[in-house]
Amino acid sequence: MSVPESIDYGSRGRIGVIVPSGNSVAEPQIRAMLPPGVQAYVTRLPLLGSSSEELINMASQARQAANLLTDAGVECLAFHCTAASTYSVELNDLINRQVQVSEKAHSFATADAIVHALRCVDARRVVLLTPYIEPVNEREVAFLTHHGFEVIACEGLQINTNKEMAELPPSTFIEMALRNQRDDADAYLISCTAVRSAECIEALEASLKRPVITSNQAMVWYALRGCGVQDPVAGFGTLLDRDRAPLSAG
Repeated sequence: MSVPESIDYGSRGRIGVIVPSGNSVAEPQIRAMLPPGVQAYVTRLPLLGSSSEELINMASQARQAANLLTDAGVECLAFHCTAASTYSVELNDLINRQVQVSEKAHSFATADAIVHALRCVDARRVVLLTPYIEPVNEREVAFLTHHGFEVIACEGLQINTNKEMAELPPSTFIEMALRNQRDDADAYLISCTAVRSAECIEALEASLKRPVITSNQAMVWYALRGCGVQDPVAGFGTLLDRDRAPLSAG
């Protein structure tokens, strides 16, 4: 009897990810961005829309989901919802406390990954592009401003649900970015884990001549650092297509 080819179960790194229940986009994008030997293990928390109540409720349940993921032996653990983690500095701090359930797993929220990613590409002036309704946009602008960035342009599509966000084609974000092109921008941030933005990163960087950061890309980049995996990953922009220092190295 022939032995089947081996399946890799995360020999180089296991990343635990907490996503909104209605998000059907994050997992395919994350797995497409991971180098060989790194696997993502995912669990969900209830979130279908963008209301304050829903976002705060998701954040409040993060500890239970984090505990479930540590059962799988993950080395890195991400609370992966941009709208919730950029809701306010205070809520992001609460999320981080909720997901710090194991000394063996480096934990963080999407907002933390975005802040570190923008700093990595030396961005200060940022163009923010989102599918969000205006209150979510306003909170994210305030969050980024708190962390030292200047949002020089912001456009949101006023969409409320994960389902509608997932239905947007990648061309939507190409058109948005070109519509908001600024000579004084240091980087473009396409925010939201539930949109099909990964497919357009390379094309936009070629056109805009600036780094393009997305929520899923930033999370993968930061999680790989947490796992100590330094391989460049081609096809998803400047941020991933470079060597990265492990978090323990600064």
